Amino acid sequence: MRILLVEDEPNLGAAVREHINGQAHAVDWFMRLDDAEAALAGMNYELILLDLHLPDGRGCDLLKRLRGRGDKTPVIIVTAHDRVSDRIEGLNAGADDYLVKPFDLDELTARIQAVARRHGGNPNPTVKIDNVEIDRVGRRATLDGKSVDLTSREWALLTQFLRHPSVVLSKGQLEDALYEFGAEIESNAVEVYVSRLRKKLGRNFIHTVRGIGYRLEA
Repeated sequence: MRILLVEDEPNLGAAVREHINGQAHAVDWFMRLDDAEAALAGMNYELILLDLHLPDGRGCDLLKRLRGRGDKTPVIIVTAHDRVSDRIEGLNAGADDYLVKPFDLDELTARIQAVARRHGGNPNPTVKIDNVEIDRVGRRATLDGKSVDLTSREWALLTQFLRHPSVVLSKGQLEDALYEFGAEIESNAVEVYVSRLRKKLGRNFIHTVRGIGYRLEA
């Protein structure tokens, strides 16, 4: 999943990005609203982590602009302000969840997963496809009941397929799930990771649609 993090506290922002990267998500981190707006104009994000008070404005105003133009990207507000009025304003503006600083990073992970499942239309954390079973919360996969070890990048690619079952995803869409802004992308990275998933989960697990991309059979 590609996540936009809008947070102006350097230490917290770095910790959150590192933690979420470790959960097989690509994270673009910005400290200002104008930079976040520019990123949103050029990239489709699957989730936004949004601080309320930033150097150049209020996160709630960005959220209202998103919802005003019909953008339904899920948003989790992350803020040090715990006033009831702040929470009410954020939720009324269209936030999907609200997390108060300081918070446990594992709780943040759980909230990201919960919001993603709700927006993905499948609240069940366990997915079964033929002889493959995947626990999206525990990040465990089994083939014929035997555990399969996946790297963080393999999980990132698999998660992207699970969020879009039976949809043909282009190479560019899959790269967006693997790499954040500024990262060096190897030209054959997607092909390499698709090949690795096939070796671990079955040759027919992911289908190639020639000239277009790849598809996971639901």
